[in-house]
Amino acid sequence: MLLSLRIENFALIDSLNIDFGPGLNVFTGETGAGKSIILDALDATLGGKIDRRAIRTGTVRAILEATFELDRSVAQWLSEQEIELVDGNLAVCSREITASSGAFRSRSRLNGILVNRQLMDQLRDRLVEITAQGQTVQLGQPALQREWLDFYGGSELLNSRQAVAAAYTAAQQAAAALTRRRQSEQQRLQRLDLLEYQVRELGEANLSQPEEQEQLEQERTRLAHIVELQQQSYQVYQALYQNDRGTEAAGDLLSRAESSLNDMAVYDPQLQPILEMVSDALAQVTEAGRQISSYGEQLETDPQRLEEVEERIRELKQICRKYGPLSEAIAYYQNIQIELKELHDGGESMEALEQAHIAAFDQLKSECHALTLKRKAAALQLETRLVGELKPLAMEKVQFQVEISPCSPTAGGADAIAFCFSPNPGEPMQPLGAIASGGEMSRFLLALKACFSQIDSSETLIFDEIDVGVSGRVAQAIAQKLYQLTHRHQILCVTHQPLVAAMADSHFRVNKQLIEDGGDGRNGEGREDGGELSSLATPNSPDIRTVVRVTLLDNQEKRREELAQLASGRSATEAIAFAESLLTEAAILRQTHSKQQPIDLKSQNQTRRSHQKAYTDKKRKS
Repeated sequence: MLLSLRIENFALIDSLNIDFGPGLNVFTGETGAGKSIILDALDATLGGKIDRRAIRTGTVRAILEATFELDRSVAQWLSEQEIELVDGNLAVCSREITASSGAFRSRSRLNGILVNRQLMDQLRDRLVEITAQGQTVQLGQPALQREWLDFYGGSELLNSRQAVAAAYTAAQQAAAALTRRRQSEQQRLQRLDLLEYQVRELGEANLSQPEEQEQLEQERTRLAHIVELQQQSYQVYQALYQNDRGTEAAGDLLSRAESSLNDMAVYDPQLQPILEMVSDALAQVTEAGRQISSYGEQLETDPQRLEEVEERIRELKQICRKYGPLSEAIAYYQNIQIELKELHDGGESMEALEQAHIAAFDQLKSECHALTLKRKAAALQLETRLVGELKPLAMEKVQFQVEISPCSPTAGGADAIAFCFSPNPGEPMQPLGAIASGGEMSRFLLALKACFSQIDSSETLIFDEIDVGVSGRVAQAIAQKLYQLTHRHQILCVTHQPLVAAMADSHFRVNKQLIEDGGDGRNGEGREDGGELSSLATPNSPDIRTVVRVTLLDNQEKRREELAQLASGRSATEAIAFAESLLTEAAILRQTHSKQQPIDLKSQNQTRRSHQKAYTDKKRKS
């Protein structure tokens, strides 16, 4: 149940705090007074779509906050989402909207915790259901009628529809696979020829190591310079170990130096580290000379091997020009071997795909048939229930039928749904959207909501001018139906009907005021729209702003005044008497409904008509 709503800087509202009660909460006021803005603010608080125009002109931030008292199921769901409740069973939903420097941002919080749009949408579905202005036009849309029928059918029907959706997806996938298979046969053969050639070419290349080409380049360089390497290795050997030209080699010089240092170390031990370094150097030079001599002796010219290396390098370069670097060529070879195997296997045969396609569509038709049966059963129940809800709404002779006709299978089944009705005896059944008047549409929508009231989990139902296009006895019937809904739901209702407003448990008057803006739109005294401002201000002054105000009519006198305004546009004595009669009748109706006893509409209508006639006669004389 909605406990309170706080609004700051939203549309024409500068600051509002509204406390709601159980039962029927009614908003009244002149057309354009801002009643629907309050419902828009609640919708936005729970994640509804908004834009920067939602922020009050002259400000950069709007704040919306709604506090709900939760039932056990919603509280349990929030606990599963790891959201801690306030005071055990309260949820505070808030939304901050900012627009500055060209940026527009919105943040939603639940009990102070930032939450995403998806969670807010899920919570909204559990807390409220908003029936907005113009929704009666949607009653004629077949897609929406199907959604309502399925919702009324309950979880078993909805599960069947999910099975149809799954079967439809499987059937579509089977059809797509078969189509691809038929279209790709020629491409498959062409691809097969190409891959067979490439596999043969790469297989004959015997690719194994990505570094092979680099290694061969090094080997080719060595083989091409064998003579130079032999000559230079001999020169190095002479320089290090043994020189045939009569000059001393490095090893000879180091040996003589080692001998001299041995003699010197006898007299001065400090030379011992130098002696060790020279000894180590002599050992390394000796070993280097031995190894370079062995290297030079092993070098042999091999023209045949050089030719083999050069031929392999040419082969690898040809492969790389076609398939990229050697590492990529090796990876490509491995991949096309797998693809070639799959192409040779041919995947599933054409016959197998055709059989799978037939089986998938047979399954879809079976699921659609089961769904159709459930829809027909739900349609019979809805027809009986809806007619029962419409009759008290001054549609005693109404006929209603849910027409279910076959159509091509879709994810939603193989049924075309149409709501057909006849409001007058002797008239044929026709589609609802084609013949229903505005008042009939309003009553139909209200009756539909009443049908869903026992299965709808939303605790708060919101109606924005559900009584548009009706008057008199029909308006009274709508008022009674709204009051009946309060036995299961909290109701918020915007209305222009005094008969509906009289039934309210909490009655709010909405009006616009002109204020002298002190800079933030909140400073200064105001008058109701059309009233007088200070002598220094005019309605066209840039310092004058329009704001929406909401007043709780918490006593009978205020309510009589407002009902008289709704009925006549002014508070004449007869209008006041008429309003008093409405309040009296409303009290009787509430008491009667609470006792579940029949209502004497005839006597109530006579009383109301007598007051209305007296007021009309008074106006004519004047």
